[in-house]
Amino acid sequence: MARMRSFLRSGVREPAPEHSMDPRSGEASPYRPTVIDNALYLDGHRIGTPASLADAFDSLKKTPGSMAWIGLYRPKDWELAKLAEEFGLHELALEDAIVGHQRPKADRYGEMLFVVLRAATYLDDVEEVAFGEVHVFVGTNFVITVRHAESPDLAAVRRRMESDPELLRQGPQAVLYAILDAVVDGCAPVVAGLQKDIEEIEVQVFGGDPSVSRRVYELSGEVIEFQRATRPLLPMIDGFIAGAPKYGVNEELQSYLRDVADHAITVSERVAGFRQLLQDILVINSTLVAQEQTRASYAQSEEVKKISAWAAILFAPTLVGTIYGMNFDHMPETHWAVGYPFALVLMAAVCLVLYLVFKRRDWL
Repeated sequence: MARMRSFLRSGVREPAPEHSMDPRSGEASPYRPTVIDNALYLDGHRIGTPASLADAFDSLKKTPGSMAWIGLYRPKDWELAKLAEEFGLHELALEDAIVGHQRPKADRYGEMLFVVLRAATYLDDVEEVAFGEVHVFVGTNFVITVRHAESPDLAAVRRRMESDPELLRQGPQAVLYAILDAVVDGCAPVVAGLQKDIEEIEVQVFGGDPSVSRRVYELSGEVIEFQRATRPLLPMIDGFIAGAPKYGVNEELQSYLRDVADHAITVSERVAGFRQLLQDILVINSTLVAQEQTRASYAQSEEVKKISAWAAILFAPTLVGTIYGMNFDHMPETHWAVGYPFALVLMAAVCLVLYLVFKRRDWL
């Protein structure tokens, strides 16, 4: 813990690479207590609510077979350091929980499992996907959750588990399953929201809306962020299932995990499909824009040809009239009795010939 104590004493948090690369790091919400719930369970039932974190640790030691479930929201560094000392949390996992903005992952340190999950929420009014982050420390007789955002709603997870003592009796692994299940199920409304946005974009693309390119670009960014949050879930859950016999996870809980894995596969496939579909839509939109520009250029070219043809036709009589209007004495045609009608016929003949030529070439 020497490295962690040095980290805490410095009083300065260096931004993590994950933080600096995240363009949408959420701002802190209004103040609320850091300890959201602090409960002790025995045989699937809640038997106490310790007043402090230290009391929770003491009660856990004095009650064999019990399990502590501590929920924290944006805890202070010293609170996490105290928990690390009481429950023996690994310093690397603790540092990740303090810094936040980690990628979804699962790391095992001896008997303790550290899991990072990113929960997604679709905001229909602004057509964006908001992401929350939860860190879960899973020990042999405790679960500690550290949230850095409002989602996921772990209060609902706790209520679900407390209403099902048979499941809660299976211990910390069952709590981890319930949290995973909540995160994966929370992806369904996001998938539905993104699907709706894509359908609207398709209508805009084929309707010739010029602003659709920007919307496709912005939605592509949302899909990429969503994919980063969901793609690691499947290998993570597969790892839990593969290691289930080693860590005493019974067959019933394994079947629950396989069900979560099925949902994660569905989400992952849908998100990958969204990303490809948006790329295709962008290509189609570019093609339609190019076709529209080509049509506009062709129409403009046709107009230019018409103007040029009429200009040439009108130039012919102007040329003839200009020549015979120069008033030179030695111009025999000016002294002809039929000079004037000849000039008119010549101008008309030239104009007619030019008109027929341009008409045959489809310039007129």
